[in-house]
Amino acid sequence: MARIETRPPMRHLRLKLLAFVALCLLPVLGALKLGVGTGNWLWLAAYGLASLGCFGLYGYDKRQARGQGQRTPEKVLHACELVGGWPGALLAQQVFRHKTRKLSYQLVFWVIVLGHQVFWADYLFLAGRLFGF
Repeated sequence: MARIETRPPMRHLRLKLLAFVALCLLPVLGALKLGVGTGNWLWLAAYGLASLGCFGLYGYDKRQARGQGQRTPEKVLHACELVGGWPGALLAQQVFRHKTRKLSYQLVFWVIVLGHQVFWADYLFLAGRLFGF
């Protein structure tokens, strides 16, 4: 007989969704500006595809962790976040309740998110002076 696992509902859902939207604002606006200005929609597509992939990797890793299977290396998860998958990773962390308590992991994750924020803030507000974009 299959075991049915029940979890309490996600806490502070509205606040988390608001934070998620706020964090996605700079990358989305930057990618849209770049797409409209140059016709290069690669950034926007990369964020979407990498986020889907990262979400899937987190789900797979969570299943493997529960079943004592082969885990996805943290460096692979971080690489996926770095190439634009951090929004999907952030959602997956909340949906799967995975990788949320390991401080060393969260530190690297938030540095990646901050790097993306700084990159797009530079592009949007400083005309790329920091990164020469």
